[in-house]
Amino acid sequence: MKQYDVVIIGGGPAGMSAALNTKRMGKSVIILEKEAFGGQIATSPRVENIPGFKEISGVDFSGIFFEQITELGVDFDLENVLEVKKDGDLFIVKTDYNEYQAKAVIIAQGCQHRHIGVAREEELVGKGISYCAVCDGAFFKGEDVAVIGDANTALQYALNLTNYCNKVYLCMLFDRFFADSILIDRVLHNDKIVITKEIALQEFLGDKELTGLRFKNTKTGEEVTFDVKGVFIAIGQVPNPNICGDLVDLEKGYILVNENMETKTKGLYAVGDCTKKNYRQVATAVNDGLIAAVHVSNNLK
Repeated sequence: MKQYDVVIIGGGPAGMSAALNTKRMGKSVIILEKEAFGGQIATSPRVENIPGFKEISGVDFSGIFFEQITELGVDFDLENVLEVKKDGDLFIVKTDYNEYQAKAVIIAQGCQHRHIGVAREEELVGKGISYCAVCDGAFFKGEDVAVIGDANTALQYALNLTNYCNKVYLCMLFDRFFADSILIDRVLHNDKIVITKEIALQEFLGDKELTGLRFKNTKTGEEVTFDVKGVFIAIGQVPNPNICGDLVDLEKGYILVNENMETKTKGLYAVGDCTKKNYRQVATAVNDGLIAAVHVSNNLK
């Protein structure tokens, strides 16, 4: 069993901030990340609200952050954490490959993409359905595609896809945007983006691969079909499954913490998007990680 002062679960901005500051305070620390470092910010083509960066891609920001913590000596492994248990004053973190023992654990799991809940969605993922335009947009070069959503991520995806695609249908459930004004202005002035409001997805068309989308107007009931080979779903996030059992209290799936990022269990912290909070931004995630790191380090014997 591998032993550390602190095990951090999740390699997004909150987790990397916690690792950076815990390591700087002389603790042994490892980050366990199941997919790729950077979290969902790594899928953003352009980020303009991170202090110190006028503009940077999510991938570049994540890469800089990851390089910073690894050069400092933070350990990391790509492993999926299955369970966190407490054994006396210590924690046991079980992954699909190993078990880790720690004096403290910081949960920084973030969220996962919300699915739209229409039949055959799971079946067609990777066959025309995607949740990440940065990851998959280039596969649809020269094609017509659609983005479903009306907030920042959806608008960023639509703008990014115009670099590859012939036409981008931006399909919105409501009659207004829920995004930053700068993004709205860019979308409205991009000739490749076709905006359709107040439509709800009814069906994914196509047999083995996506060939189109069927929508219904929420006001008139009129049906509209878009012939597209790709659709990017950007309708928000949902919490990741709870791996801590009754060691934490939840509200709608999000972990409850106090001002020090402590859960109800001594030595167990949660930071970033997996916690119940009003604002989920890179700046708030990094702040959470710092607070948890300082509090952890000051309380470890």
